[in-house]
Parts: sequence; C-alpha cells; structure tokens
Amino acid sequence: MSKPNLLHRRDVVKTLLASRGDAIAVGGLGASTNDITAAGDHARNLYLWGGMGGAAMIGLGLALAQPKLPVLVITGDGEMLMGMGSLATIGLQKPGNLSIAVLDNECYGETGGQMSHTASAADLVGVAKACGLSDSRAISTMAEVEAFAKSIQGVAAGPRFASVKIDAANLDRVLPTRDGVFILTRLRGDLGLGPI
Repeated sequence: MSKPNLLHRRDVVKTLLASRGDAIAVGGLGASTNDITAAGDHARNLYLWGGMGGAAMIGLGLALAQPKLPVLVITGDGEMLMGMGSLATIGLQKPGNLSIAVLDNECYGETGGQMSHTASAADLVGVAKACGLSDSRAISTMAEVEAFAKSIQGVAAGPRFASVKIDAANLDRVLPTRDGVFILTRLRGDLGLGPI
C-alpha cells in the first residue's frame, strides 16, 4: 500500500514521455528503465544496465552531442546519490536541452528497499541548485509532473532538474532488451548517425 500524497512511478514516467517529440530518454539502473519500457519501447530510449551513477553523465554527453534535441534522464534517488558529482559538471556545462527527473522513493529498491539518504538528510534539489541548475524543483503532484514534461521540449532554457516523490511500490518488471549493441545501434540509426 502506498503512502498518501506520493505519486505512482509508472504514471509519472508515462506522463513525462507522453509528448516526448524528438526527445532522447536515458533510463537509469533498474526500475526507471523498467518504467520507461512500460511506457513504450522507443528507438530513442537508451537503457542503462549495470551503470549505476552514470545516467546523468550519459545524458550530459548526449545533450552536448545533440544540442538541438531534448534529452531527458529518468533515474532513481539511489543512482543520483551515487552520481551526485555529475550535477557539478552539468551546472558548469549548462546544456539547455538537458532535463533530469529523479524518481525518489527514498529507498534503494534494487537491493531490498533499504532507506536512502533522501529519506532524511540529503536534499537533491538543494544540491542541484547549489551546482548551478537554477531550474531545480521538488515535485509532488501530477500537475507539476505535467508542467515539467512540457518544459523538457525547450532546448535553450535548461538544464532542468526535478526530484519527484513517488511511492515505493514493488512493481512487475517490464524489461527491455539487454543487448547494449542493439540499443546503441538503434539510437544512432534513429538519429541519422552511422554504425559504431
């Protein structure tokens, strides 16, 4: 049973991707990748397997390489905590087309549901702001999710950061392919780039 006032992760991700247009979506380790897949497999989905802490930096690299395309990183609080230093680099580079949505259930869902630091002392929005991501917000309603989803289409106003409080429901996994070469080749092909 979910706590009151917490959003359902699949509803959040489905809303973030509903009007994605040309956006590239980067899924972090574990549940966020499953959530992106559940919202619908897409050639511009880049699923990460086993790269905990790397989603924001991969999103930065894509945003810098494809400055005319929106890039949306969807990851969890555990991965963002592990890759928190990436926010300083993103704040320095200031890619206008990068948005990061952290699905914060305040626990490490992939390893048994232990409480994460966001349940007590860590303020990811405060860290993002301190690193120079001035458009950083805490989200707790679907109306705010919808507003953030609209903002990701802008390629000049970012970077944007949102910490979305979600419930800690243990959902069925919806797994995309684990073939990294296929995922990367498909993305490159959809972007009109040659083979690796």
